Amino acid sequence: MATAKTDRRQRLKYHIRKKVQGSSERPRLSVFRSNTTIYAQIIDDVRGVTLVSASSLELGAKKGNTNTEDAQQVGKRIAEKAQEAGISLVVFDRNGYLYHGKVKALAEGAREGGLKF
Repeated sequence: MATAKTDRRQRLKYHIRKKVQGSSERPRLSVFRSNTTIYAQIIDDVRGVTLVSASSLELGAKKGNTNTEDAQQVGKRIAEKAQEAGISLVVFDRNGYLYHGKVKALAEGAREGGLKF
């Protein structure tokens, strides 16, 4: 049985995805967060392909870092990988999460890294 919190996020996610579509010119930067890690993917929805991905697992847990600091590092890392792949413009998909805390830190890190959205 799903909880009300996950049902609410799923409904929000569907409404967001109606409007936010990634293309090859401007792919979608999708965020997924759990209690311990945060993941980011840059997706071309037309072809259905993940172009670039990064997560806090790949960076390794640094002792003393908070979750928001890790999220900001993931944002910078995804921006680096996107620049290597020739991607500079993206559409930000917060995936039903509030634009606050880890999600906001990831977005700010990606902007610092050079992504525009």
